[in-house]
Amino acid sequence: MRNLTIIILFCLVTFSINANVSTLNDKVTLTGKVIDNETKQALEYATIVVKTLDNKIITGAITDSKGEFEIQVSRGVYNISIEFISFKTKNFNNIKVSGATDLGVISLEVNAETLNEVEVIAEKSTVEIRLDKKIYNVGKDMTVKGGTASDVLDNVPSVSVDVEGNVSLRGNENVRILVNGKPSGLVGLSGTDALRQLPADAIEKVEVITSPSARYEAEGTAGILNIVLRKGKAQGFNGSLTATAGIPDNFGGSVNLNYRTNKANYFTSTGYNYRNAPGNSKNNTTYFDDTGEILNYRNEKRTYDRENNRFNTRFGVEYFLTDKASITGTVLYRKSDGDDVSTNFSNLFNSNKDLIETFERIETEKENDETTEYSLNFTQNFKNDGHKLILDFQYGKSVENSNAYIKDFNPERNFTDEESKDMLIKADYVLPLGKDAQFEFGFKADLNDLNTDYLVESFNEETNEFYNNTNFSNTLNFEQDIYALYTQYGKKIDKFSYLLGIRMETTDRKINLLQTNEVFNKKFTEFFPTVNLGLEFNDSESLTLGYSRRLRRPRSWFLNPFESRTSETYIRTGNINLDPTYTNSFDLGFLKRWDKFTFNSSIYYQHAINNIEMAQVDEWRDKEGNVITNPDAQNPNHIKVIIRSPINLSSQDRYGFEFTTNYNPFKWWRLNNSFNFFKSVTDGEFNNISYDSDDVSWFTRMVSRVTLPGEIDWQTTGFYMGPSEGAQSKREGMLSVNLAFSKDIFKEKGTISLNVSDLFNTRKRKSTSYSPTTESIGEFQWRERQILLNFTYRFNQKKKRERPQNNYDGGGEEEMFKA
Repeated sequence: MRNLTIIILFCLVTFSINANVSTLNDKVTLTGKVIDNETKQALEYATIVVKTLDNKIITGAITDSKGEFEIQVSRGVYNISIEFISFKTKNFNNIKVSGATDLGVISLEVNAETLNEVEVIAEKSTVEIRLDKKIYNVGKDMTVKGGTASDVLDNVPSVSVDVEGNVSLRGNENVRILVNGKPSGLVGLSGTDALRQLPADAIEKVEVITSPSARYEAEGTAGILNIVLRKGKAQGFNGSLTATAGIPDNFGGSVNLNYRTNKANYFTSTGYNYRNAPGNSKNNTTYFDDTGEILNYRNEKRTYDRENNRFNTRFGVEYFLTDKASITGTVLYRKSDGDDVSTNFSNLFNSNKDLIETFERIETEKENDETTEYSLNFTQNFKNDGHKLILDFQYGKSVENSNAYIKDFNPERNFTDEESKDMLIKADYVLPLGKDAQFEFGFKADLNDLNTDYLVESFNEETNEFYNNTNFSNTLNFEQDIYALYTQYGKKIDKFSYLLGIRMETTDRKINLLQTNEVFNKKFTEFFPTVNLGLEFNDSESLTLGYSRRLRRPRSWFLNPFESRTSETYIRTGNINLDPTYTNSFDLGFLKRWDKFTFNSSIYYQHAINNIEMAQVDEWRDKEGNVITNPDAQNPNHIKVIIRSPINLSSQDRYGFEFTTNYNPFKWWRLNNSFNFFKSVTDGEFNNISYDSDDVSWFTRMVSRVTLPGEIDWQTTGFYMGPSEGAQSKREGMLSVNLAFSKDIFKEKGTISLNVSDLFNTRKRKSTSYSPTTESIGEFQWRERQILLNFTYRFNQKKKRERPQNNYDGGGEEEMFKA
């Protein structure tokens, strides 16, 4: 019986194999390419449907990024249709397919009757996987409604934004932030503040580039975040209006408009926001003498009241010179003014904790920022797909003026006038070599000129007047010109892809301290090789490996030797002699996708030399800021000051592992989790003080999205940053929870949402810092819990449904070689 069963199974398998071989032998290939009839651009994700003559669907496919498709069909006669949203369907009837058949280039025309239903707003975020980056197309995620660019970044895997708005990539703050692939006035002189001015609705996608290819500048040891702004692609006029109101006071509105014709595309984004962002901090410091005995204690509590008015507008025109060439001009204008009040209450105790003195220090600051930027882009596409030349020119000017009055035992006024002028010239040439290879080269000149005038006026009790305190006042002129050349070559061989590149950058840095007539010039040339490899095992499993050499140039505020004046006891100063930090980075990524579950992970290692650390020294001063050589700890007029300054102190090894998972247990419930674990080992010594540290930390973000009855979307986001410890400080873990509800109204043309940011008001940085003569325990909360009500109305737009297997939660499109 067993032998009979084996014989029967063998016959069935043999018959099945023969049948399949016969069927495969009867299959032929149907190919073609789909383009926009007006712009001649390839239409990605156009649908091809193959039907019988009685219109029963046999098979189908979608076009790739080049607009091309390939379908295996049996020999026969078919009706074939090509469809794309907002375009007229093209039909081919009674097509006889007896062998390999090429339908050629198929041009689709815009359907004017459906222009009002062009789908341009993503329902949820999607991701594209490339050799050197992950591209997160920003969707209708609830936690960014009415928010800013900072809020968008805080929802992107691998990225975190701390309580002060500082952006980190994999826990490393040295990340380069670009806008549309270039440095931008939208980032400004103080990047994190400017990011709060850019409305979330203006962002189309965020590119997370952890292993940058040679095309990208070498700046940013952690990698690059490239914010790509929206520019409508649909014919006709469309746009959106947004209004926001919140507690604490937060009122604003924005408008995004686009009008496209056959020859030109006009786009604009304008927003205004008023925000009152209260914050607070406290700091308890213990002072010791050289033997370790306690001298005294100082407890400080500080409150922040920040009122800011922010306006930004961006207008651009893209003009199609020919079917293959276009020129785009953009003007950006950004303005903000703020009134900030910082109140510091201090209590001074002796070693027995007896109160010696209580005093109040109030700093009132007014600040005005203004940025204007002009950019011009020329793109020439040649006959072959991917063969193109891109030229960019950009000029920007930023001005920041601030004045502060410090009410204290010794009143003080300070004024800062800062002006920055930046010019960028950039060219990229891409040449495809056959179907699966590509060569590229380019150059870039980035010219920066920054002038900072810092004036400190102290109060003279005898004359009852303010005078210029030359101990602190200074004027710094900072020029930094960067010239770069790069080339790279990529090729795809079956399932294996590689991209190899080399970049050369010359940095010419000139610093002039006008008060002392000191000049500090440095010029250096460095080479930055890059290697990116990819292997696609199958449609749901892939592996990537990347290497890049990168650097961190010290910013002007790290170089300027002026002293900050917000606190009597904590002073920060720059270091005019800082050198760049150089890092070698390795990244190994793995992606695996199942039916309802996706796992996307990376292991990375970075080795840095000339690592910049904040070194700390102590000295005694009187209330006028003069150094005291023989201090009396019991004298309230004698203050021990902690001075922090950046130095090239150490080498650092950084190891990490991260993953993003998605699970869709039900159609109405989606779960997403990202986790990042990293360890940094630092080796360095300064002033006989060891800065060696072995720090382990991690952070995780969990997002739950539920569709409630009545089509109400409910999203809960939990974020936890694990504790961290450095050579002279340690930080406690921090938990925050955001909550959001949204509902589409007016036939999906409108959306109303309610956001609660930091639901439990726990987003506070708690830390301890120490030196041989001090120990300080502090807590800082940049912004208290915030509630936002947001309404968005869209006209001539609809929400865009996700394409299969291409969502932010579920992995996404894998185009390993697409440079």
